[in-house]
Amino acid sequence: MSTRVLIVEDEPKIAGLLRDYFVHAGFEAEVLSRGDEVAERVQGWRPQLVVLDLQLPGKDGIEVCRELRAQGSEPAVMMVTARVDEVDRLIGLEIGADDYVCKPFSPREVVARARAILRRLQPNQARGCLQVGPLELDRVAHVLRVAGQTLALTPIEFGLIETMLAHPQRVWSRGQLLERVRGTDFAGYERNIDGHVKNLRRKLRERLDGRDPIRSVYGVGYGLDAEVLAVE
Repeated sequence: MSTRVLIVEDEPKIAGLLRDYFVHAGFEAEVLSRGDEVAERVQGWRPQLVVLDLQLPGKDGIEVCRELRAQGSEPAVMMVTARVDEVDRLIGLEIGADDYVCKPFSPREVVARARAILRRLQPNQARGCLQVGPLELDRVAHVLRVAGQTLALTPIEFGLIETMLAHPQRVWSRGQLLERVRGTDFAGYERNIDGHVKNLRRKLRERLDGRDPIRSVYGVGYGLDAEVLAVE
């Protein structure tokens, strides 16, 4: 079955151009022009990727992305924006965007980056495994291997690294991580995540010759450091 891409763009020429390029590249593509129609369509059609414009009628892209993540929807999200300031980028990453592309853009570049996102977010899916660099997580066996060696983790630590490996370019807020590993986002417990991240970071650094694969973004939260994990 072809990979499904939902393009959410209120400029008809841009939407049509993107749809044509994705279809030509072998994707199955649909177009919506309003943000308040996205969540229902994602639930019904189950796309693997949502290409989401930031400024939309009904709901803006940030609100739509937040809604998708809150309801547990797991398509990759590429945000399209003409607003390039760093604050918008961090807000987007905090709420669960996987990548950005800024207008004006090349449709070929969008398709190429979409392929890269999907490869990155769905590695070894058939085997239930996630892998980034030397980190390989087996969801079936509930095991994390670092450079081929099993690393003992607590259930919360395992949930944290599983979340980060599933979306290696994303920065997660404390509340989002807490909800993922504990099933609650109660603000009073958010700082508890820091201790678990600290312990997980220490264990990983011991196996990675002191390299720290977890990055902290001040005022936002935590994510993987892909550059560290790319070092041989």
